[in-house]
Amino acid sequence: MSERLTVMLNSDITKKLRALQAKKIKETSSTVSFSRIVNEVLEKGLK
Repeated sequence: MSERLTVMLNSDITKKLRALQAKKIKETSSTVSFSRIVNEVLEKGLK
């Protein structure tokens, strides 16, 4: 289940996340949301 949340990110982190998003979009040739990328990075970091 998803939950709507507001988070402030610094511009360096946002740029890195957008770069990951662009890479994933190129690899899959499909839509990849920014939220999905944030969730994937957080899941990996919290393990």
